[in-house]
Amino acid sequence: MIYSRLFITSLLVMLLVAACSKPKKTDTTVLAEVGPTQLTTEEALHQIPAVVLQSDSLSALQQYRDDWIRRQLILQEADRLNFTSRPGMEEKLRRMREEFILQQVQDYIISEFEEDLSVSEQEARDYYQQHKDRFVLDERYVRYRHLVAASNAEAESAKRELMQGIDWETVARKYSKYAELKIRESERYWPISVAGSDIRMLNRYLQIIGPSEISPTYRTGGEYHFVQLLDERPEGDHPDLDWLIGQIKEWLTLEKRKRAFNTYVKNLYLQGQANNEIKIHSVIDGQTNQAVMKTDTLNTPYNE
Repeated sequence: MIYSRLFITSLLVMLLVAACSKPKKTDTTVLAEVGPTQLTTEEALHQIPAVVLQSDSLSALQQYRDDWIRRQLILQEADRLNFTSRPGMEEKLRRMREEFILQQVQDYIISEFEEDLSVSEQEARDYYQQHKDRFVLDERYVRYRHLVAASNAEAESAKRELMQGIDWETVARKYSKYAELKIRESERYWPISVAGSDIRMLNRYLQIIGPSEISPTYRTGGEYHFVQLLDERPEGDHPDLDWLIGQIKEWLTLEKRKRAFNTYVKNLYLQGQANNEIKIHSVIDGQTNQAVMKTDTLNTPYNE
């Protein structure tokens, strides 16, 4: 009897410990249900890009929920039609699966070398200097100021102060709507086809006026606009490196990734050859019955 009581007591303790050690279930809010499938808030938040959530999280969740419902309805209809058993579907799914795996493996392999694939600003500068002849402007570029005033009087006052030599930032913050945006825009060069193009008349003014000149005031949508041309770079000129540094670094990084991956695959190929795992057969032309490709062409499976 004593042993029975001890056994029952021990069993109760074990069950109690096991119950206490079970992980607590996280509370989930169900956004939608289609048949037996549920969509929770956590799942939706995990799938929606952060930048979309930051702009309007409620709208983003509603849009994702509605799209999810449509997808589930279509998937359930595919099951009802036994769609994956249709002729050719199995082969298509196999190819899609292979392509997905190939891409994921490639991304994984490249990520293993990521630290060695970074491009410094000095590398980008050296590349620009060595290939400067490749970088030319395909149209005229301009740098300009654009002031947006609430009244014609404010626009004219802003013009007078600029002509008197008062600092642009001071004038913009005093008279212009969207002052900080307009100050930032005035610090870079723009293709003439894009400059002021949101208001066609301003683009026309920039096509005509010369450096330091200020355009007439143009009224549209209850606002008063004018532009002042600061500088221009002619078509065929070489752009400043600062315009291109980010793009050049991106190009060089992609090129490094491509070379690293090709080298990795080439080593896999050589290893397979050394282990006698690869058998290569000549490609035969059905009409001439002659070999049209040599086996050694596969020694470079990817172009570098």
